[in-house]
Amino acid sequence: MNSHRIFVLSATLVVACLTVLSTTSAWAQRAAPDEFVVKLETSQGDIVIVVHRKSAPLGVDRFHNAVKQGFYDQCRFFRVVPNFVVQFGINGDPKIQEKWKETEIKDDPVKLSNTRGTLTFATAGPNTRTTQLFINLADNSRLDSMGFAPFAKIISGMDVVDKLTSKYGEAPSQSKIKSVGNEYLKKEFPDMDFIKKASVVPMKK
Repeated sequence: MNSHRIFVLSATLVVACLTVLSTTSAWAQRAAPDEFVVKLETSQGDIVIVVHRKSAPLGVDRFHNAVKQGFYDQCRFFRVVPNFVVQFGINGDPKIQEKWKETEIKDDPVKLSNTRGTLTFATAGPNTRTTQLFINLADNSRLDSMGFAPFAKIISGMDVVDKLTSKYGEAPSQSKIKSVGNEYLKKEFPDMDFIKKASVVPMKK
């Protein structure tokens, strides 16, 4: 009888976990509009990005939902490699970051090229995209054949991107950002630039 109860309890827990994961995927991956504009208000000025869903639908859906939920607010530009990329997308609050880490999405086919000013999801291998992004600082079209699918283009503020400090290079520990958050970055890398607020804004006609 006891073993039966344990089995039933285990099965219930499995169903509950699957339900949570399913729910998580649902709120993190609602379909985005066909076209929209995002403004990043940063420590160096504003960056304006135009996004077309047809470029990479799964990536665009993720980006739109993350922006709408305020995920990128206060995120640091933790990796700045001159003439290559600016990377961001680890939330400064470890509890929020933990919430998103299991929301991996499948890869999109590469339809655009990784040219200067495009935005692309960083990955840890096939079908591992979550929230981390990079801005191409140069023509990085060699990344196209590696499966990195750009989904948006900066239409205003590349001069701002160019001003983001690169003094820390690739020194910050991503694992420590995830576990400690902005507390770690503010202490160890006080001059690191960051996003004050990311928001979907009206398109100019």
